[in-house]
Amino acid sequence: MDRETAVPRVDALPGERARAWVEHHREAAAPSEHSHAFVWDVTADAEGPFVTDVDGNVLMDFTCHIGAAPLGYQNPKMLEKVREFDLVEPLKIAGQDLYFAGGNGLEDREFPGSARLMHELAERSGHYGHDTVFLSNSGGEAVENALKVAYDACEVPKYGITFSGAFHGRTLGTLSLTRAKDVYTRKFPEIAGIREVPFCADRACSAETCDCGFFRGGGSRLAELFDPESRSIDPAEVAYIVMEPIQGVGGYNVPSDSFMSEVARVSETYDIPLIVDEIQTGVGRSGRMWAADHYDIEPDLITSAKALRVGATVGRGELFPDEPNRLGSTWGGGDVVSSMYGVFTLEAIDEYDLMDNATARGRGMRELLADADPEGVVDVRGLGLLLAVEFDTKARRDAVVEAALSRGLLTLGCGRKTVRLLPPLDVTAREIELGGSLFLDAVEAVA
Repeated sequence: MDRETAVPRVDALPGERARAWVEHHREAAAPSEHSHAFVWDVTADAEGPFVTDVDGNVLMDFTCHIGAAPLGYQNPKMLEKVREFDLVEPLKIAGQDLYFAGGNGLEDREFPGSARLMHELAERSGHYGHDTVFLSNSGGEAVENALKVAYDACEVPKYGITFSGAFHGRTLGTLSLTRAKDVYTRKFPEIAGIREVPFCADRACSAETCDCGFFRGGGSRLAELFDPESRSIDPAEVAYIVMEPIQGVGGYNVPSDSFMSEVARVSETYDIPLIVDEIQTGVGRSGRMWAADHYDIEPDLITSAKALRVGATVGRGELFPDEPNRLGSTWGGGDVVSSMYGVFTLEAIDEYDLMDNATARGRGMRELLADADPEGVVDVRGLGLLLAVEFDTKARRDAVVEAALSRGLLTLGCGRKTVRLLPPLDVTAREIELGGSLFLDAVEAVA
């Protein structure tokens, strides 16, 4: 496949083979959240956003597996480095109990294991004073461990604060913080003491002009929790404030600078650790290493996964427990291949200026969609290649996702009536033009 000339080609979706594979999968699998009956043929041609399914259809994937495949499919920027290594067995070890490394000493940077990945993460978060990393298997585990760090550091940990519309994972702990959809949390027990405040999703929102309910009466709902006259909770008993810098599942909601500054002020004033969940937003996708870097906030802990290929909890060393076994994970820090891919992803971001590319290509896509002013679109927003198109109704959004798929463009819904677009970090101007045109065709067809 020649990425420079490739275009989507669709005969039927799903095709006969895809339907058979999906049926076979569902015979043994518990019900889950598969968005499309798209079945990637791992033996067929693919590169970047272009991928072939088991029926020979060529699609353009603007989901990047919800950001978990940051450079798309079979990208030479990754594969050329991976092919230099002979795979070993086991590919995973008990990485919190044992160590692994190359045999050439600390100066050898050719074997990128978990130690190298942790040092890279600490360095890229050093402007926040971060110097310590705990690796785990997933985003949910990364957030769970951030909560454990914060609870352990608090002398009387009774409370945690989350935001409306939030999504932080599918474990019971992270679901206690999740407010995106009832289906995620219904009937599951929660951590006690979780308080919720509004997330200010209006980018123009301020203390003077606020419709979301966060700012009111000259202050904020967050600050009101600690007001000396009507204090509902003691800030010394609050273990953390946890937030996504841009909400993902909740609708790709981009907050206002005023909102983020107020969160930072409250966190600093009352010395409450701020956990920033960068599972979907981090590792260059926003045009900076962390989406938090766009705002006037100082995360005490950052959680990362997806594009990183492993879960990571990053923060200041003094917050982490000193006692062994307070944190633990069998495979965390012991996944040879995933650690390698995490390092190679960070290297590719640097080597090919992919954060600058994310900024430029994301701007191009937003301008393309906004200039077209298609019927039914009420907002086009995002940072870098975290892109969202919001529609007037959920029915129209769902119809656009299906119409785009029939044209060979994979997209994903989020929130109530929003489509998210996540092209590969090295997406080209041609691919943005092509993907944007396919998307606009789908919008027009639905209208």
